[in-house]
Amino acid sequence: MASHRRPKPARPRYVGMLTTTAAAAVVLSSQAASADPLPDPNKKGVEAEVARLYEAATQATEHYNGAKEKADALQKEVAGLRDAAARKQSELNELRDRVGSIAAAQYRGGGLDPSVQLMLSADPDSFLERASLQQRLGEREVSTLLQLQDQQRALRQQRTEASQKLADLEATRTEQRRKKNEVQQKLAKAQELLNTLSAKERARIRAEEDRANRAGARVELGNEKSASSRGAAAFAAAQSRVGMPYVWGATGPNSFDCSGLASWAFRQAGVSIPRTSQAQADVGTRINSLSDLRPGDLIIMRTDLSHVGFYAGNGQILHSPKPGAQVRYESIARSGMPFMWGVRL
Repeated sequence: MASHRRPKPARPRYVGMLTTTAAAAVVLSSQAASADPLPDPNKKGVEAEVARLYEAATQATEHYNGAKEKADALQKEVAGLRDAAARKQSELNELRDRVGSIAAAQYRGGGLDPSVQLMLSADPDSFLERASLQQRLGEREVSTLLQLQDQQRALRQQRTEASQKLADLEATRTEQRRKKNEVQQKLAKAQELLNTLSAKERARIRAEEDRANRAGARVELGNEKSASSRGAAAFAAAQSRVGMPYVWGATGPNSFDCSGLASWAFRQAGVSIPRTSQAQADVGTRINSLSDLRPGDLIIMRTDLSHVGFYAGNGQILHSPKPGAQVRYESIARSGMPFMWGVRL
């Protein structure tokens, strides 16, 4: 698919840096900012520290995303194990009813065979080891007892596995809460720093971010073609989101973090990819050279693989870059993030 020139994406009315996105992120937590000392409140020092905090927040966001994805998967596994255990318990109850019928028939015939008494016990496992048991019971009764044993073992195993998964889930949710708190603290600290600037300086920063968003919505992308139909379809979906705000942990359709945009766009193309940038870095075919990238390839950025976007053509990346920004095109060379590799699906 040929990339578009001067794309005209839907552009909702989102204001620039910190007026909506940072506020929306910070409102998630009423927790006070960290106790780290503030830098000297001159504009260069403050802006540099805010940029550092935003980068740290986006990195923590990917860890949060990973913990959330794992928690969601574990929750489904636990639910499945509980359903299976419930079905197994129902089957076990039916078998016990059958054993009870055997016992009732024997009782009416003049007495309850000791072997049937063993079958009605809470744990018949050890009784099958007795060689005399199969001699004293008919083939049908032995088969029923064997089924009862199997059902009891399976039920115990499923309950044990469910308990282990629940423990894993709680640990994962604890990690998720910790990362969420870390993101919120860094965003709150960034807002606190910005509040130390004068109204004039804050207005200048907002104006600069607005210009970056506008410039990132109208770029020359050239005429490079995508290397795959899936990449082309995902890239087209991502292009339709230009102008949408960055919100940490968001997966669309009206706000995104970096990996949320990538996973949402490929989902529109009918392709399921992992949620986090680190996991997305390991799917598809790796492209090691920038010169070999084609529109629709994913671009993995930063040494910890904590940022991802789409190669858009003409040296541009289409991404959701940071708190306060919108989904936009930017020069890869000027992004300030080292390129690690590309991924082609």
